[in-house]
Amino acid sequence: MVESGWDTVLKEAKDAGIPVVLTDRAVDAKDTSLYKTFLGSDFVEEGRNAGKWLVDKVKDRQGPINIFELQGTTGSAPAIDRKKGFEEIIKSNPNLKIVKSQTGDFTRAKGKEVMEAFIKSAKADNTKMDVLYAHNDDMALGAIQALEEAGIKPGKDILVISLDGTKDAFQAMKDGKINVIVECNPLMGPQLMQIVKDVVAGKEVPKRILTKEGVFPQETAEKELPNRQY
Repeated sequence: MVESGWDTVLKEAKDAGIPVVLTDRAVDAKDTSLYKTFLGSDFVEEGRNAGKWLVDKVKDRQGPINIFELQGTTGSAPAIDRKKGFEEIIKSNPNLKIVKSQTGDFTRAKGKEVMEAFIKSAKADNTKMDVLYAHNDDMALGAIQALEEAGIKPGKDILVISLDGTKDAFQAMKDGKINVIVECNPLMGPQLMQIVKDVVAGKEVPKRILTKEGVFPQETAEKELPNRQY
C-alpha cells in the first residue's frame, strides 16, 4: 500500500540470502542492493502522459481551466508519482490549475463520495468544473456516477482523464463518459517469471524493467474494448 518502511524486512531477506524481486509497486529503500530488480509501470510517466493529453486538448482554450483531482491511496507509489508527473507537464500551460485534490483510496465508492463533495463545493464557490483527473479507473467510474446524479454529463460538460485501462472504463469511454485512458498494464506474469528464473540462474538483470503501456483517447475505445484482458 505504501512505498516507505521496507528497509528492515528487505535487509532480513538479504541477510538470509533470499533474493527479492519487486513487482507492480516500487519501494523507496535507500540501499538499492536490498532487492534485485523492480518490474512494473513508470507511474511518473503515466502522470506525464495524462498531462500531455490535457495540454494538447485545451491548447486553444482561453481563460482558467479548473482541474479536480482524485488521488490514489495516500503514500502509495502510484498516487505520489501520477500526481508528480501530471503537475510537471501542466505547468507549461498557466491556465491549467488543480483547484481541488483529495484521495479517493483507489476505490469506486470513495471516488463517488469525494466527487460528490467536489460538486457541492464547486456549486457553493461558483467554480466551473472543467477537468477530472482520476488516478485510477475505479475512482473515475465512481465519480462518473456522482456527476450523472448531479445532472452533469461526464465526457462532455467535464473532461474525464483516467488511468489503468480496465474493460469497465473502456466501456464507459465507448459510451462517451471518459475522454482518455492512460494504461497501467497489470499483465506482468510471464515477464515476472522469466526474471525470477534469470535471478535463480545467477544472471544479471536490469535494476528497473518497465512494462509496455499506451494512451487511449476516446476515439480508440470501440476498437480497443475487445482487446482488454482485465
